[in-house]
Amino acid sequence: MVKKTLDYTQNRELSWLRFNQRVLEEARDETVPLLERMKFVAIFTSNLDEFFMIRVGSLYDMASVDNKSVDLKSGMTPQEQLDAIYAAVAPLYKERDKTYSEIKKQLHPYGVCGLDFKELEPQEKKYVKKYFKEQILPILSPQIVDANHPFPHLLNKDIYVVADLKFENKSMMGIVPVPQFISDILYLPGHDIRYIRMEKVIMEYLDIVFEQYQVSGKNYICVTRNADVSPDDEAYADSEDFRFIMKETLHKRRRMAVVRLEVANPLTKEMEKYFCDKFNITPECIFRTKMPMKLEFMFAIAEKVPASMKRSLIDEPFIPQPSSSVTEGSVMAQVKKRDILLSYPYESMEPFLQMIREASVDPNVMTIKITIYRLAKKTRLVEYLCAAAENGKEVTVLIELRARFDEQNNIDWSERMEEAGCRVIYGFEGYKVHSKICLITYRNKNEIKYITQIGTGNYNEKTAKMYTDFSLMTASQAIGEDAAVFFKNMSIGNLDGAYQHLIVSPTSLKPKVLLLMDEEIKKGADGRIIMKMNSVTDMDFINKVAEASKAGVKIDLIVRGICCILPGIPGETENLTVTSIVGRYLEHPRVFVFGQGMDQKVYIGSADMMTRNTEKRVEVACPIYDETIRKRLVRSLNVMLADNVKARMMQSDGTYQKKEVSEKIINSQEVFMKEALRAKRPQQIVEKPSFLKRLRRFFR
Repeated sequence: MVKKTLDYTQNRELSWLRFNQRVLEEARDETVPLLERMKFVAIFTSNLDEFFMIRVGSLYDMASVDNKSVDLKSGMTPQEQLDAIYAAVAPLYKERDKTYSEIKKQLHPYGVCGLDFKELEPQEKKYVKKYFKEQILPILSPQIVDANHPFPHLLNKDIYVVADLKFENKSMMGIVPVPQFISDILYLPGHDIRYIRMEKVIMEYLDIVFEQYQVSGKNYICVTRNADVSPDDEAYADSEDFRFIMKETLHKRRRMAVVRLEVANPLTKEMEKYFCDKFNITPECIFRTKMPMKLEFMFAIAEKVPASMKRSLIDEPFIPQPSSSVTEGSVMAQVKKRDILLSYPYESMEPFLQMIREASVDPNVMTIKITIYRLAKKTRLVEYLCAAAENGKEVTVLIELRARFDEQNNIDWSERMEEAGCRVIYGFEGYKVHSKICLITYRNKNEIKYITQIGTGNYNEKTAKMYTDFSLMTASQAIGEDAAVFFKNMSIGNLDGAYQHLIVSPTSLKPKVLLLMDEEIKKGADGRIIMKMNSVTDMDFINKVAEASKAGVKIDLIVRGICCILPGIPGETENLTVTSIVGRYLEHPRVFVFGQGMDQKVYIGSADMMTRNTEKRVEVACPIYDETIRKRLVRSLNVMLADNVKARMMQSDGTYQKKEVSEKIINSQEVFMKEALRAKRPQQIVEKPSFLKRLRRFFR
C-alpha cells in the first residue's frame, strides 16, 4: 500500500459508510417512533444499494482497468478500497439485521406482524396455499439450469428463489423469478396487519413448482449490478438526439457486472463456489441477510395502520407552513419590493410555484428560463411552464437527463414540455448541469426587468417536504443580469462565461471560494468560516481548510455525508470542527459564510465541495445582499452547530460521536418546525355566503 501523503484526509468510500451507519443509528434510537425507525432501516438499505451500484461499481471498473492508481486521500489502490469496503459492510449487515428484528418484534403488540411460514395459523396456511395455487403459480416462470438450459441473466435488484433439484440421479438448479408485477407481500385475512413476504410463499411451495423433482437447499437471492454507466462522450457529440442515448444507457445498466450477491440462507461451499464462478465474484462479495432484501413495502404498511395506533408509531405530522415573509396577494409584486427566502420543508414551496403560475399569465412577462435536475412524478411546475409556453411566453428549460436514477422521469418530462412548446435543451459533454436557477424576464414600461430564483435543492415538490433547503427569490437587477448571461451561455454551449455576482462552476466557483477563504486566512485568529454542505472531497478545498486552521481561523463545517478531511489533527486541523446532522429530514442546503459582523459574506447555492461539483458540473451560488436574510441564514447555521440531539461530531480518526446533552436540549430541526408554526402568517378566511343567503339579502 502506498502511504497517503496527508495526515488529515481519509478515504471517501469509508467516510460514506460511516454516514450510512449514522442513518442506522437513527433506526436504533428508542426515542424515535417505531415506524419511523423502520423507515430509517429502509433508507439505510436503499442507500447501501445505490452505494454498491455506483461507488463500488466504479471501483470495480477501475480495478479491472488500472489497479495501480492510488487514492491520494488514503493511499489505497481500487482493489484495496474494495477489500476495505467489503470488510466494513459485513458488520453493518449484522447490525441492520438485529435492528430490523428488534423493531419488527416491537411492532407485534400494535398488530403489525411480518411472519415466517411456520408462524402462520392453520387457517392462514390454507389461505396462503390456495392463494398461491390460484394467483401466483399460473404466472411464475420457473427454469432449470443444466446442460440444455443455461444459467439465466439475473436482473439487478430482483429477487430469485433457488433450490437444488434431483431427477433420476441427475442434479441441477431450479430458479424462479419473483414476478415484478405482484405485491412484495401477501396480507393475511383478519383485523391485524399480518403479512408474509412473497418470496417466502414461493419458496415454501417449490415442491409444487418443480413437482417431478426432489427439492432441497431452498434459498432466495438478489444480485446488485454495477450501474455506473455514463453516456459515451463520443456518442453524445455525434448524436442529435441525446434522449435516445440515455434510453440506451438505461438498457445497458440492466446487464452490467455483479458487485454484490445477497442470500437469505447460508450457502454450502459448493453453492458458494458455483455463484462465484457464475457471477465472477469472490466470497467477500456475498452477504447473508436475515431481513428483507427490499423494504419498500413498509411504507405501504404504515398507511394501513389504524389512525388510533399510528399516532404513537410515527412522528407527529408536520405540514410545511405558509411563509411569514409572504403575504396574501401577488408573489411577483412582493419579490419586486424585497428579497424573499423560503426554508423547506418548514415553509411551503407554494410561493415559488405561485410566482411561476403568475408569470405564466402575466402579459408583461416575456421569458421564463429554468434549469431542472430532478422533478417529482407529479409536478405542478411543469404544468405552469407548459401553460406559459401555450400563452406565448418564451420558455427555456435546461433539463439534465443524466440525473442518476431519475433519467427516465426526466426523459418523460422533457418530451411533455417540448410538446407544449417549451424550448428544451440538455447539458454539456462531460459536464452535468446541477444548478438550481430560474429567471423571469418582464417588461416594466420601456425597461427590461428580472426576477431570479436560486436554490440549494431541486424543483421537486415531493422532496421539498422531506429535504431541508433554501430558496431565494430576488428582483436584484444585478443578479438578474448575471442570470440572463448564464442562460445565454448555457444556450450557446459556453462554460467559460464571466459573472459579476453569481459564482459558477466549473470556472469561477472554486476559485472564488478559495479567495474568500484566503481573506479569512489573512485575519488569522480573527478569521471565521462556516460552511454547510452534503459532502467534502475536493483536495484544493481540503488543503485550504487545513491552511486556514493552521493560520488560526475558526472553521465549522456542517457536512451531512462524505467528509474526507479529519478535524483535530495536531498542527494541521486543530481549529476545525465537522458536524453531521441526521434527523427526521434529509439535510440538503449548501450555505457558505465568510467573516463576521458587517464584513460577513454569505452565499447559497447548489454545489458541494466535491471535485465533481467544482470541476465537472455546472453549479451556481448566489451572494445574499439582504441583511435580514443574511442574519437569518447565519442564525440557522448557529442553531445547527448548537444541536445536541441529532448532531454528531467527527473525531480525528473519522468516527463520529454524539454530543453530551447539556441542560438545554437543542434539536435543530424541531427548533425550525416550532418557529415555522409560530411565525406562519394568519390565513384570512372569508366565509362566502351561500347562494340562498345572498338571494335573501337581495330581496330585503
